[in-house]
Amino acid sequence: MLTKFETKSNRVKGLSFHSKRPWILASLHSGVIQLWDYRMGTLIDRFDEHDGPVRGVHFHKSQPLFVSGGDDYKIKVWNYKTHRCLFTLLGHLDYIRTVQFHDEYPWIVSASDDQTIRIWNWQSRTCISVLTGHNHYVMCASFHPKEDLVVSASLDQTVRVWDIGALRKKTVSPADDILRLSQMNTDLFGGVDAVVKYVLEGHDRGVNWASFHPSLPLIVSGADDRQLKLWRMNDTKAWEVDTLRGHMNNVSCVMFHAKQDIIVSNSEDKSIRIWDATKRTGIQTFRREHDRFWILAAHPEMNLLAAGHDSGLIVFKLERERPAFSVSGDTLYYVKDRFLRFYEFSAHKDNQVVPIRRPGSVSLNQGPRTLSYGPTENAVLLCSDVDGGSYELYIVPKDSAGRGDCVLEARKGSGASAVFIARNRFAVLDKSNNQALVKNLKNEIVKKSSLPVATDAIFYAGTGNLLCRAEDRVVIFDLQQRLVLGELQTPSVKYVVWSSDMESVALLSKHAIVIASKKLTHRCMLHETIRVKSGAWDENGVFIYTTLNHIKYCLPNGDSGIVRTIDVPIYITNVSGSSIYCLDRDGKNRVISIDATEYIFKLALLRKRYDHVMSMIRHSQLCGQAVIAYLQQKGFPEVALHFVKDERTRFNLALESGNIQIAVASAKEIDEKDYWYRLGIEALRQGNTSIMEYAYQKTKNFERLSFLYLVTGNMEKLSKMLRIAEIKNDVMGQFHNAMYLGDVQERVTILERTGHLPLAYVTAATHGLAEVADRLAAELGDNVPSVPEGKVSSLLMPPQPLMCSGDWPLLRVMRGIFEGELENLGRAGHEEEEATGADWGDEDLDIVDVEGLIPNGDIVAEVEDGEAHEENDEEGGWDLEELELPPDMETPKASTNARSPLFVAPTPGMPVSQIWVQKSSLAGDHVAAGNFDTAMRLLSRQLGIKNFAPLKPSFVDLYEGSHTYLRAFPTAPVILIAVEKGWTESASPNVRGPPELVFKFSQMDEKLKAAYRVTTEGKFPEALRQFLGILHTIPLLVVDSRREVDEVKELIEIVREYVLGLKMEVQRKEIKDDAIRQQELAAYFTNCKLQKIHMRLVLASAMSSCYRGGNFATAANFARMLLENSPTEAQSKKARQVLQACSDKKDTNQLNYDYRNPFVVCGATFVPIYRGQKDICCPYCGARFVPATEGQICAVCELAVVGADASGLLCSPMQTR
Repeated sequence: MLTKFETKSNRVKGLSFHSKRPWILASLHSGVIQLWDYRMGTLIDRFDEHDGPVRGVHFHKSQPLFVSGGDDYKIKVWNYKTHRCLFTLLGHLDYIRTVQFHDEYPWIVSASDDQTIRIWNWQSRTCISVLTGHNHYVMCASFHPKEDLVVSASLDQTVRVWDIGALRKKTVSPADDILRLSQMNTDLFGGVDAVVKYVLEGHDRGVNWASFHPSLPLIVSGADDRQLKLWRMNDTKAWEVDTLRGHMNNVSCVMFHAKQDIIVSNSEDKSIRIWDATKRTGIQTFRREHDRFWILAAHPEMNLLAAGHDSGLIVFKLERERPAFSVSGDTLYYVKDRFLRFYEFSAHKDNQVVPIRRPGSVSLNQGPRTLSYGPTENAVLLCSDVDGGSYELYIVPKDSAGRGDCVLEARKGSGASAVFIARNRFAVLDKSNNQALVKNLKNEIVKKSSLPVATDAIFYAGTGNLLCRAEDRVVIFDLQQRLVLGELQTPSVKYVVWSSDMESVALLSKHAIVIASKKLTHRCMLHETIRVKSGAWDENGVFIYTTLNHIKYCLPNGDSGIVRTIDVPIYITNVSGSSIYCLDRDGKNRVISIDATEYIFKLALLRKRYDHVMSMIRHSQLCGQAVIAYLQQKGFPEVALHFVKDERTRFNLALESGNIQIAVASAKEIDEKDYWYRLGIEALRQGNTSIMEYAYQKTKNFERLSFLYLVTGNMEKLSKMLRIAEIKNDVMGQFHNAMYLGDVQERVTILERTGHLPLAYVTAATHGLAEVADRLAAELGDNVPSVPEGKVSSLLMPPQPLMCSGDWPLLRVMRGIFEGELENLGRAGHEEEEATGADWGDEDLDIVDVEGLIPNGDIVAEVEDGEAHEENDEEGGWDLEELELPPDMETPKASTNARSPLFVAPTPGMPVSQIWVQKSSLAGDHVAAGNFDTAMRLLSRQLGIKNFAPLKPSFVDLYEGSHTYLRAFPTAPVILIAVEKGWTESASPNVRGPPELVFKFSQMDEKLKAAYRVTTEGKFPEALRQFLGILHTIPLLVVDSRREVDEVKELIEIVREYVLGLKMEVQRKEIKDDAIRQQELAAYFTNCKLQKIHMRLVLASAMSSCYRGGNFATAANFARMLLENSPTEAQSKKARQVLQACSDKKDTNQLNYDYRNPFVVCGATFVPIYRGQKDICCPYCGARFVPATEGQICAVCELAVVGADASGLLCSPMQTR
């Protein structure tokens, strides 16, 4: 049993599911009816008009109605939208046991302890039929889902089936007068609308429940004799088929399952039992400790059941409906109807692969829970709960796909979960010993590994790694090294979804999603109130997931939103563009179209792709409060301004983005005091005195205006403010303005006029107005205040403004991308073209055409532009953009102490370049600081580099590029200023950032593409120069993240392979007289790991060379390899011709080349070093050499000493933390 929802309440006597909404009605013994949302787990409403227990309740199939019947003899019909009882049907004379709506007609059937069954018309609100015949309490009555029948069960030990066909005819067909007359008679004297069709006798005690089969002519009943009986009926009779025994107490309720061939019953023995309807045996029993069960209900559409007991209800499913599936590339493998199937996303093709055996046991939930697919060996692992957890291994023959008729013998084993971890290895969890058993495809144990945490499930986490799930955490465990690579605390994880590049993982719990990196570094977490069902990553790195009723998205920063709603739960298998591929609960593949605009827009904002944002603003139908609120919340009010028409919202956004012009325009439209006040504050912040003055004038804020005129030194307008204060008779305003103006006479006059004579006297005496002081002293007489003697008085005069009028100067900044029309920065796609022939040694071969189509095959290497462009795109996988940092430098302001007569020169600080050297152990930082010797020592220690001559230009460029030069005066020396990375005006002058380097990792990508292009054109010396340029720049790179460190190391390997191959090709071109050595070098070039486009050209060249040299078997081998590498039409044709021409011929000359034996090529001598032979390598580029070359400079990178001890590449501050 899978419990979906549980409540705690009074005893539940009646239950009913809503057909469309996730609601369930529960009628309680206390007289209350509860309406629950079982999906959200919330109580929506309660209805409590019944007096006494409510035993029956039922939703209408299509109307917003439900009916209830209780111990108060009343049947009530309710409208759940208006939350009220519409009417009450009276007629029963005792407790009402059950009530039910008819699916089609406006009827309600009710069963009562008054020994009758009544059928009511809820539209006319009348009783249309009374079914009498039972001679004890009628415990239940229900309509047949399709036919005109009613079944009832009574404590008189019988089950009765009633035919209500006459009632239907009377209701449906309009009766004529004679019929209406006879109808009146029958209504008066007991009708014949409903007649007993069968009386089923067989129970020894009272029958509590009886119900029809949804489609077959079967009835099941349950009684106080603790038995279930199965009855069959035909047109004329009904008979007992079988008795099911097992319950220990009275059977309360019993019904057929709508979708499966099973019977569900519950009883006062505190159990729910599941029975096989065909074998008529018990399958499973679910027990409660203290609660007797009273009622069962089945969902009309979904695979859900509910049971009511003494202390609440439970909503449950009998079996999981999630199909087991696994996605591999463009293919989905999944299980449906006991068959393994596969589905191709691109072709929308669905095929049956092999049948899967049925489990031997009869209990539920024995189907496959999880599926793991090993693509290389085409093997499938199915895990199920059979025998407490077991797996089956199927190895599917490649040719059987699509037939689905071959029966495979599965290799079985016990284990809680099993997953593929390598090409031909899978891991099985042995819970009892807490270890992972690594097995091969013969199901033999190869290795045992103890797990670092108490694991209850394992998931794939990359080759050789397991993600182990414990109770409250997940751990990534490397089985080879037996190391924990990462650990993260999470709610109990149910499903794990890796992104296609294996860089990100989504851990799905019941109500939460955790997004983490491949090392389980926590990125974000989402909580959902409704259950999370599935998820998949799209190509942009957005996680798309489903709950029971929504498709949602989660951005890399944790922002989420709804993509669309869904009617039924689905399980996402793949996301491609605006299409979501999913499986439904029936195991059918569906494609759902979505509008991805909203999350693509938010992603572009997050990644600062403002050109995309502008283009979406122009062309998409993006709008709504949600988008505006999001933009505002994320600090993009200027973008939100593009969407808004409402002036109040525009005003708020304009203030937030500092766009004072739009704010003024909106304030004029709104024209409210509060908005002018806020505009004044923003204008003051920006120092825009004219708008500030305008805003204060609009709000008549004279005090602020006066102060504004004071600080801007506008004395003329201050005098006007004094006159305005006089007119308004504002004494305080007059005094302030007089003070701001420094008008002592006016101040004395104001104090005298307001009766403050002592203050007027002191003011006049202090400021030297002797005549006025004498006059005031005479008026005061004896009350003249004493002025302190012997103190130097300073006059209270307003300070002189630093700036007179005008707006404050603002910094000149770059115009924002959103403030004007964005210029289309169309980046021309650089297409790679294969040069026809070029210098690839692809001359015509004299081969007899077997098909007789052309006498001399003109074989050229041509590749469509599109294909070359596509492969070029594959190379640009780093997606690193160059940072555009502001060029402005901070101007420190000299702080002079006005009071001190002496100038003290500040002590010189530590040069920035010295700080760089002290803080870093990265060679690039030392070179930028000008410390070449320490940089060389670092490179020698880290990478074994001894030959620094090729690095000299890079050293000089890096040093000069990390400094700028300022000429102060013609005679003064040039000032050298270090350029810091990520410098901003707000940065503290005491905190120094690392140097801004001219070499960036993103440039390497462009250089690599350029080198690829030159290689394609066959200009080998130039291509070699460009690849070596990349190798000579990498030691001086500095990157920010560990991921980029991995990419730098990967780049070294890519470039090394090309340098080695190109050096061999250049040497091959120079050898004219040694044909065998030419063929060997061409053969060795094919062993280098190259791009497909170049590998095809190399293979074609080697094939031609060997064919011309008479080594036909080797040429045929290269032809086969060429055909496996998706060649062009011309290459394919040429390869087939070579294959046919060399079909049974052997090599003329013995080459030092064995393609069956894996080897590497020595970078100095260009001879193969086969597996098992000794070799040494370059500590920097990793090129391999024969032991004799130890101590020499590496011939590939031309920098490091072969076989030298080195600590390894250090190119990121992250590596030293």
